[in-house]
Formats: sequence, structure tokens, C-alpha cells
Amino acid sequence: MAPAIGDRPSDRIARLISQARADQPSAVRELGLTAVQVWQALSGSGPAAHGTEVTILFTDLVGFSSWALEAGDDQVLRLLGEVGQASDKVITQHGGTVVKSLGDGVMAVFRDTGPAIDAAYEACTAISAITIEGYRPQLRTGLHSGRPRRVGSDYLGVDVNVAARVAAAAGGGEVLVSGPALANVDTDRYTIRRRRRFRAKGTPRDLEVFSVVPRYGDDAVHGR
Repeated sequence: MAPAIGDRPSDRIARLISQARADQPSAVRELGLTAVQVWQALSGSGPAAHGTEVTILFTDLVGFSSWALEAGDDQVLRLLGEVGQASDKVITQHGGTVVKSLGDGVMAVFRDTGPAIDAAYEACTAISAITIEGYRPQLRTGLHSGRPRRVGSDYLGVDVNVAARVAAAAGGGEVLVSGPALANVDTDRYTIRRRRRFRAKGTPRDLEVFSVVPRYGDDAVHGR
């Protein structure tokens, strides 16, 4: 017999996400980009207009659903709370603005790409330090720069979709950055590896994506 509506594991996860992040859509990976686009279309008011260039950051947890199906409700809520607090803190410290939470991840915007990369990397590190009953979450992140349409406090358009697709291609603890975003920074500050054969629906066929790690201290000074 099929489970009653509300009894399915996915319904339980959605309920817990709603408790942790009230009135927000689920994660990009959980419901897909269509849910993000619908949320964007409904969340603002007034005419949308292209603004100045921003760097868009998406994050989400790798393997969250599989773990959440086995974990207790208290553990899931605790994880979502700690992940949200850690991510929001790092993003704010680097001058970013959290546009919305997306279940087990966030969408944020930055005026400059460099701080966005630093925030993404530090968020991955901060999340990896969280432990819930022996479980250590891993965050994946993706960034893209463009001129999305702003609707109220939200953003929508092709550039937002591209950023979300880039994030979805990242591995645990990885910061993926699109070519247009990477063009805004001094690449000597980073260790960069091109992601070959990147293909994602809704992104330009010639879009290049790179795995990026900031260099700190002497490595950044001497370009090593």
C-alpha cells in the first residue's frame, strides 16, 4: 500500500526544513531549479529590472537527504540550524547578503567576486567542523557573476540559474566558480583547476567552470 500523503520520507524532510527555515523553499538539489525559479517569480513585487553586476553564490549539503532519512528529527533540526548560522555568519562577514535560505543551503549575492570566493571556501570549512551524532556534513558551493533581475529583495533570471547549476556540479567541500566570475579577480590569489566537460541544462555551451581554492599567507604573496 502506498504511504499516505504526509507519511512519505520526503514529506518528513520537507516538514523539518520548514521548521528550521520557515516560509522558504527546499534546497536546489531537493526540488530542482524549477522550484527556485517559481519562488523567485512569486517573492517580489513591482517591475523587475537588470541591475549592476553581482556575484551569486549557491550552497547546499551533499548527501543531506540520505542522512536525514536515517537521523532523528532533533538531529536534522540541529544540523539545519547550525549550518544556517555558520553560513550566514561567514557570508555577512565577507560583505555578502543572504537572499534566501533553500532548505539545506542558501542563495547569497556579493558586490565583488573575491569576497564571495573567500566566503564560499570558509563556509565549506566551517560546515565541515560541525558534528551531529558522529555525522560530519559537507557543503558544496557554486558562484557566477552577471546582472540578474532584481525583484524586491530577490533576484531572478539566467544568471541565477547558471549559479545554481554550477553549485549543483560541485563536490563536497568544493568551490566551483564560473569563467565570468573568475575574470573579476586576480587569479594569482588562488589555486585553480578547470572542471573539464562541464555541461548543465540552461547554461551556455561555452561556459567554463573552475575549482578554486584561495591562497593564504606566503603562498598568496609569492604566487605559489
